[in-house]
Amino acid sequence: MKNNNISILGAGLIGSLLGVYLRKRGLNVSIFEKRSDNRNDQYKEEGRSINMALSHRGWKALEKVGLKEKIEPLAIPMYGRRVHDEHGRTSFLPYGKDQQAIYSISRGKFNQILLEEAEKEGAQLFFDHKCVDVNIYTHQIKFLLPDEEVKRVASDVIIGADGAYSSLRHAMQKQVRFNFSQEYISHGYKELTIPPNAEGEFAMDPNALHIWPRGNFMLIALPNPDKSFTCTLFLPFEGTKVCFDKIHDQRDVESIFKTYFDDAFDMMPHLTSEFFKNPTSALININCYPWVKNQCVLIGDASHAMVPFYGQGMNSGFEDCDILDDLLAKFGTTSWELVLEKFQKIRKPDTDAVCQLALENFIEMRDSVSDPKFQIRKKIEAKLHELYPKEWIPLYTMVTFTSIPYTEAYAQGKLQDLIMNKIMADPLITQNWDKLDYEDIINQVETAKAV
Repeated sequence: MKNNNISILGAGLIGSLLGVYLRKRGLNVSIFEKRSDNRNDQYKEEGRSINMALSHRGWKALEKVGLKEKIEPLAIPMYGRRVHDEHGRTSFLPYGKDQQAIYSISRGKFNQILLEEAEKEGAQLFFDHKCVDVNIYTHQIKFLLPDEEVKRVASDVIIGADGAYSSLRHAMQKQVRFNFSQEYISHGYKELTIPPNAEGEFAMDPNALHIWPRGNFMLIALPNPDKSFTCTLFLPFEGTKVCFDKIHDQRDVESIFKTYFDDAFDMMPHLTSEFFKNPTSALININCYPWVKNQCVLIGDASHAMVPFYGQGMNSGFEDCDILDDLLAKFGTTSWELVLEKFQKIRKPDTDAVCQLALENFIEMRDSVSDPKFQIRKKIEAKLHELYPKEWIPLYTMVTFTSIPYTEAYAQGKLQDLIMNKIMADPLITQNWDKLDYEDIINQVETAKAV
């Protein structure tokens, strides 16, 4: 069959799920991964890998191919943010209404299940295949194997699901009129752990995303099935009083944690050993266009890598798979040129929007959530959503708990932001927020929409 042989570069979460989708469409799928097949090792490391926040868009994509029930046992619901101040006091900010939650899930076991499902559906998996070149015009992929042997593979369609440093995107960058930019933000991150307590239980509330916002930096913690928490410390690399460049020894680590994260420090017996053992990683935004060239396409982080502060990197990548599958259902599995052009046209504006949202949410997470006025603002928005569920949907709800396109959510969020800024300008708002004329606020929204 024409256009029946598909090569996916990258066996991560997006590449694996896409393999499941394409096999269910009856296509011949090969998935190539530069790393070794260490699925069993990843399983042993459950609770120690970078955590993901699975939300509506991700669940929807998993449910479509019958994987929701297999993944649910791995996921722990988080119903809101548990904010820790510098004195150890906490406050809870729910994510949505009616017990809406995002779900903490560890990457290793999740990836294993998706890979095994792709394999069960008939996808061929090739590990230890490092892609060193792609000829976009002849559709030849060149791989380097562990013994230095060179292997070449031809394919009708090539899909780059190989992350922020994509080999396929690198090949596309050599083409005429390919726009590309990457931006590293000033902050990096380091993974740490809060183990179970002496009784073998969670050391903190397991049904919340814990956050220690400290202005220019922060610590977060997400729960794991083994009753530990995976913590992520976000600090500037350099140039501030508290930054990675100024941490040299055990004393420096302990000083920072005792000063700014004292309650977390008391729950982290392996803090200093983990701090110096685990790498300090960078955070990057990728913007490129076009994503499509001669039946080669970029998907997920390869086309729109984003910083992790809205928890939408994986979810948006899964939504990519869902939308691509819808287009294959509509136009057929032999019409790849049409399908890919439609996919690019639909997704590019939305992923631009969510990348911007992720950058903006960093400021909210590290700073605003600790502001009492911010918490009042969230209460007002929750009340508006309760009274007028169709007319006022908080931005976070639109992004996290619906399939509203990211562009629409972004535009609606900006409009609502303008109105909320006016409301919050009232110096007495913290005393009289529950006496507001909510109907008048909704009328302002409708008027602004009409304009």
